[in-house]
Formats: sequence, structure tokens, C-alpha cells
Amino acid sequence: MKNPSIATTAMLLFGLVFGACKNNGMIIKMDGSSTVFPITEAVAEEFQKQHETRVTIGVSGSGGGFKKFCNHETDFSNASRPIKLSEVEQCRKNHVEYIELPIAYDGIAVVVHKDADWVDTLSVAELRKLWLPSAQGKLTHWNQLRPSWPEKEIHLFGPGIDSGTYDYFTEAIVGEEHSSRGDFTSSEDDNVLVQGISGDKYALGFFGLAYYIENRDKLKVVPIRAGDKDPVSPSFETVADGRYQPLSRPLFVYVNKQVADRKDISAFVRFMLERAAPYIREVGYIPLPSAAYALVKERFTKRITGSLFGGKGSQVGVKVEELLQNQ
Repeated sequence: MKNPSIATTAMLLFGLVFGACKNNGMIIKMDGSSTVFPITEAVAEEFQKQHETRVTIGVSGSGGGFKKFCNHETDFSNASRPIKLSEVEQCRKNHVEYIELPIAYDGIAVVVHKDADWVDTLSVAELRKLWLPSAQGKLTHWNQLRPSWPEKEIHLFGPGIDSGTYDYFTEAIVGEEHSSRGDFTSSEDDNVLVQGISGDKYALGFFGLAYYIENRDKLKVVPIRAGDKDPVSPSFETVADGRYQPLSRPLFVYVNKQVADRKDISAFVRFMLERAAPYIREVGYIPLPSAAYALVKERFTKRITGSLFGGKGSQVGVKVEELLQNQ
């Protein structure tokens, strides 16, 4: 996976480097999740080699992407969680109908500095205790989580509040989407989080699995224990088979129905759904089962609008294959 400074180079990369290619004036505009960005970046790079179309991709986070998408500023919105009610209402207000396209699975990795040798596992209960809003200013040291751990100040890192990863993590761990303590270093650029955690022995943070895989030489991933089950580390296998819970989630691309009949848009969607699986693996994510991609393609072909998740945002432990079969 390529490792640019996402927030500062995504638009430059596609606006200038690929903008130099021959094109017939067609431009596909995307924005949204930094987690989904490496997938659409890889797909767009290959697509532009074969089509006279320019693709621009911004990284405003899932929430920031939906703001632009629901205001007719983009054709696609990348999201690391399903659209939520406030965004559904914004799209409705602006007469934007959307087609939801699940494209991959991801796990949220909880990571610490590579030399944090005292951290062997964390339970969901411990993570909740650490990230609850009421923990702010009170739970500030490692030994407050476990007495045997160092009496050192814990420094927290996480995605910004416009991030779908933040939304999903808070729903899965705290129990309420968009609810957490506020005294943590946040960024929509996952590379900033990697740099912060890898440079601080007493740091802990979370982001998409792909960014851990890309930086595993700098970081240590923490196995997570749910209830009385054995701790599980995030991996392609444990995310795909559902063992890594509750921090496995689907990833999405949303397309504005109003532009879905454009030749460049429909060609890009077909290319993504038919050929994306190897690119998804290459950049560190987990492809959907082939039968699921066929159902997603059917969803686009029939122009089925709305969300499989009912506009309720992040939902833990849901398999999109099962939802697609009932679309």
C-alpha cells in the first residue's frame, strides 16, 4: 500500500499526476473516508490507465464526505460506516438519491508503541473504561487500567470526529456512536496517528487494519478480548471469518443516482466491483465473497437506492452478505 500524507497529497496526486493523462473532459469526483481511500486510489489508478477519464479523490472523513456528497459536490462518497439519519435527511433535503455499494471488510486495529511490552491484551470492557466520556481527566495513567502496568501517563490517539472509523469504534466500544472522551490527539490523516503512536512509548490509538499492516515494524497491535472469549488479533482471516469482534466492519462507496447513468460513472462502478478484489487485498483489506459482489452489482444495475442499514449508521456484527440477499 502506498503511504502518502493523505490529507495533503490525495487531491494533488489525482488532480495533477493523473490529470496529465489524456481525457475527454470527464471527471469523476470522490471524497470521504481515509480508510476507504487506499482502495479507491488503487482502483482509480488502474481505471485511468484504460479509460479517458480523470478521477479526483479527497479525504474529508466519512462525515465530511457525506456533507459534500449530499450537497451535490461529489459523484461518489467513500465511507467506513453506513450513512446515518442526519446525512439521510441532508441528502433528502437536497434531492440526492444514493446507491449504497458495500465493497470490502476491515478491522479496526488497536495499537501501541512497539516497545510497550506490558500490553499483552485488552478487553472490550477495558477499552470502554478508557474511552468513556467520563474518563476524561480521570483515567490518565496506564496503571489505572491494570495495577501491574506502569504508573505512566497514557497518551491517546484516534481519528477525527468526522471519521467513520471514530463513529464505528465509539458505537462498538463505548456503546454510543460519536461518544467518547475528548482529550485525545485526533486526525483525519491516519499517517499522522501512526507517527504519533510510533514516537511515544506510552501511546495507544486505533485506526484501520491496513495502516497497521503498512507500519507493523513501528507499532504493536493489541489482541482484543470480547467477554469471556480468547483474545483475538486483527488479521485478514479473523476479520473475514467474524472472529475479530466487535471491531470488524464493512466499507462502502456511495454513488449519486443522478449521475449513475453517465458512461464514465457506470464504467467505474463495473470496474470496481468486477476487478477490485486483488487491489483490496493489495492495500490491506478483505474482499467480500464473490457472491456478495454479484449482489452489489445487481444493486447498482437495478439502481436500488437507500441503505441496507436503514440509515442508522454504525451497526456492530452485521454481515452485508445477509443483508444483500434480502435487498
